[in-house]
Amino acid sequence: MPDHAPLSAAPAHLLCVVAARPNLMKMAPILSALARQAPAPRVTLLHTGQHYDPAMSGQVFADLGMRAPDVSLDVGSGSHAQQTADILSRFDTVLRELPRAPDAVLVVGDVNSTLACALVAAKRGTPVIHVEAGLRSGDRRMPEEINRVLTDQLADLLFTSEDGARANLLREGVADERIHFAGNVMIDSLRQQLPRAVDPAATLRAHGHACPPAYGLLTLHRPANVDDGARLAALLQALGGLSSQLPLLFPVHPRTRATLQQAGLDALLARHAIVCLPPLGYLEMLGLMRGARLVLTDSGGVQEETTALHVPCLTLRDNTERPATISEGTNTLAGTDPAAIVALARATLDTGGKRGRLPALWDGHAAARIAAVTVPWLAARRGTP
Repeated sequence: MPDHAPLSAAPAHLLCVVAARPNLMKMAPILSALARQAPAPRVTLLHTGQHYDPAMSGQVFADLGMRAPDVSLDVGSGSHAQQTADILSRFDTVLRELPRAPDAVLVVGDVNSTLACALVAAKRGTPVIHVEAGLRSGDRRMPEEINRVLTDQLADLLFTSEDGARANLLREGVADERIHFAGNVMIDSLRQQLPRAVDPAATLRAHGHACPPAYGLLTLHRPANVDDGARLAALLQALGGLSSQLPLLFPVHPRTRATLQQAGLDALLARHAIVCLPPLGYLEMLGLMRGARLVLTDSGGVQEETTALHVPCLTLRDNTERPATISEGTNTLAGTDPAAIVALARATLDTGGKRGRLPALWDGHAAARIAAVTVPWLAARRGTP
């Protein structure tokens, strides 16, 4: 709509971006909450295609009851630079060719698509809304940390998921009035979908395995853990020792699978009680997490989900951008030394691990708070009543 056009009774137009599996868990409740607003904005859902494996993306749409995206960029994989560049170019084309320009672009999380789409929107003068703002690991070696910091600098409206995020943003010069503490929208999806979580025995049976009476759950996908074959071999060798005490279920991320094959590590896994599974749908993973005695992960989202499920979690990293999962939840930083990880895992099994509590506003209503702020904010920017 041209700047000089008269005010229209048409609802605001919001373009929402998803790219990777965790984005979908955050976006699904937001879309539902926006639809319940009066007047509800018109929403265009765009998928960049950063995750394109069916279980990493397509199956999650079905599990969450999300409609298919209106626009798909199909960028696929590549280096961080190549992937970001492809998204920049393709998203710019989409904004240029849409019949009606969006009044704002809403991005979630910290993936390359989050930053790329925020940057294109900002350069075109389109307001940016960032959900899950202000999370910081303090580690600039992580591409996601760069994405978080820069997206927050570009955003006009920022929704935080835990208490400490506001202080991070204020320290970086973000105006206080732009920041809103909404709570963790990932937990909205978890609470909504938990009754539908797939029983672990059914998941294992579907993939040709019997479910152990007690098990741990392992997920690995961070480049620091999985891109180097020697590093991954040392970690899996150590965890193989742990598996003699507690069998480990290991849904293998496509990135991790590539390194396993390149480094010839399948034989190592076969010698231990580590059950390799393909990437699983959201409802299958939810069931496995809920039933686990212990979760070992390098995923940010899993740290949050295990806290919500009151399941002990060890994060195989030296830092986390989700400190509430440690200070209040069930998560413990285990570091990256394989022997230290196994020692901590054994101690956790002996003691039962941290019980934790839910951080503030992880109550299943974060999306409603986001929608309640966003819709009037859009109306005020358009000058509509």
